[in-house]
Amino acid sequence: MKSFQDLVDEYAKHINEIMPWDLEQKLNQEIPPLLLDIREPSEFAAMHIRGSKNIPRGILEIACDPDNASDAPELVNARYQEVVVVCGSGKRSAMATYTMKEMGYEHAISLKTGLKGWNDFDLPLLNKDGNIVDPDQVINFLSFNTIPQQFTK
Repeated sequence: MKSFQDLVDEYAKHINEIMPWDLEQKLNQEIPPLLLDIREPSEFAAMHIRGSKNIPRGILEIACDPDNASDAPELVNARYQEVVVVCGSGKRSAMATYTMKEMGYEHAISLKTGLKGWNDFDLPLLNKDGNIVDPDQVINFLSFNTIPQQFTK
C-alpha cells in the first residue's frame, strides 16, 4: 500500500515545480501566470498570495473541465497558459498539478514548498481582508496536523 508521501513523490516525477523566489519574479512579469490556490476556502481566507484564485482540490477536476466553463472560466481559459498551483506545503499542489497535466494543462507548475516556503522566504501572505498576515501566525497555521474531529465515524 502506498502512503500519501509515496503518491506525492510519484507524481512529482512527472510535473514541473517552481521555488518561491522564482515565482515572485514571474508574478512581476508583464503577463504573470494564473495563481491557483487549491486549499479549502477557510485556509484561503486565513492567508493566500496576492492575486491568487481559490478553487479547492475537491472540485478541481470539475473546474478544469471545459464542459463546466461557467463555473471557473478563468481556469478553463488558462489551459494553454502558465498556471502555478499552490497549497500549504507543496504536496497537494504536486498532486493537483499532475491531474491538471493529465487534463491538458501543459504549463501547470506546482509551487514547491507551498506557502510554508513562500513565508520562509519572507514573502507576504494576505488574509481575506487584504491585510498582511504576521509570519509567525503563518508558521502556526501551516503547522497543523489532522485532528479526530476531521474524520466522521
